Amino acid sequence: MRLTWSTGALAAFLIVVGVAPVVAPQFWVTLGNYIGLYSIVALGLVLLTGVAGQTSFGQAAFVGLGAYATAWLTTQYGTSPWLTLFVGLAITALVALGLGFITLRMRGHYLPLATIAWGISLSFLFGNLEFLGGHTGLSSIPALAIGPLELKNERAIWYLIWAIALAALWCTNNLLDSRPGRAIRSLRGGLDMAEAMGVDGARLKIVVFVYAALLACVSGWLYAHLQRFVNPTPFGINQGIEYLFMAVVGGAGSVWGAVLGATLITLLKQWLQDGGPLMTLLRDGLELVLPQGVSPSGNFEIIVFGILMVVLLQRAREGLWPWFARFLPRPKPTPVPPATPLAARPRGQDHATLLDVRNARKQFGGLVAVNDLSFEVRPGEILGLIGPNGAGKST
Repeated sequence: MRLTWSTGALAAFLIVVGVAPVVAPQFWVTLGNYIGLYSIVALGLVLLTGVAGQTSFGQAAFVGLGAYATAWLTTQYGTSPWLTLFVGLAITALVALGLGFITLRMRGHYLPLATIAWGISLSFLFGNLEFLGGHTGLSSIPALAIGPLELKNERAIWYLIWAIALAALWCTNNLLDSRPGRAIRSLRGGLDMAEAMGVDGARLKIVVFVYAALLACVSGWLYAHLQRFVNPTPFGINQGIEYLFMAVVGGAGSVWGAVLGATLITLLKQWLQDGGPLMTLLRDGLELVLPQGVSPSGNFEIIVFGILMVVLLQRAREGLWPWFARFLPRPKPTPVPPATPLAARPRGQDHATLLDVRNARKQFGGLVAVNDLSFEVRPGEILGLIGPNGAGKST
């Protein structure tokens, strides 16, 4: 069988994932683990923001729910980490449902502002609860174990992180190719249009919101057992903004854009923090531009990071994955043989009625699309329906 380029690329990616923890230095293994964790969160934002059109800056708080649930239960009560995963998912689902019913009713700029508000609130809640260790956090979290095998270090837990990340990619891709996935895609075009075609937009928005929150919870659960320590810092609004950056930069309309965005943002931040000759040159150039007495020292890498993000989003507004995919070979379309023409049927009598509609009515929730419509169609007749947008012609 001749493999397509997508199958070959996937096979190459799986080979890299399989051999990386064996041959790569410890530093790159650690970065790879974080890229896997970030990809899981960004994948939920691809579905929520890129596909469903709902902006959220608070995904880091859901990561914190998963991390703190397993940290508290395992350290205080000795609960099995695998059991705490389901407890964390249940807590996250309940919190996401409550927040979704409140915030997803909002539109325009109110929705992102609401997600910022509850994202900040949850992150401060983690730091002010004494039984969660306050701002000091919780330590001595036990390592994950699969039978006799303990995943105590970065190389051991690598395969679990990426197995879950790839499973999430596969599930999300299948979801988007399904009938509910096509309904989810329609939400971005406008809720009124989707509901006019029979889509329950309000329910679907909450489903997508909870799905993205559960992915973030799984990432937090893995993060807690990778670090063996949690505190409120990684679950603040700054990290939530970075997660959204990863989804948008990678390509908010593609599931693989989550992996690309997480990889790019993680490596870019690391490169900016490490410095080097190029960073020294940039710092010297910035000193010439800035007014006298203003030094670019301190958070200089954040300034460069912001500039690079602005340039990137100007040049690739749909993210990097569509731009990257243009340079990949495309599989040749399979030729479709011509279909056998249909046999001509005898026409009916001109006076016979082919279709007779009387007082037709169709309603989607509170939206009445067609109200008491009557017409008939005769053989050989061309009947046109005219009216403004939203008049009910498609229904």
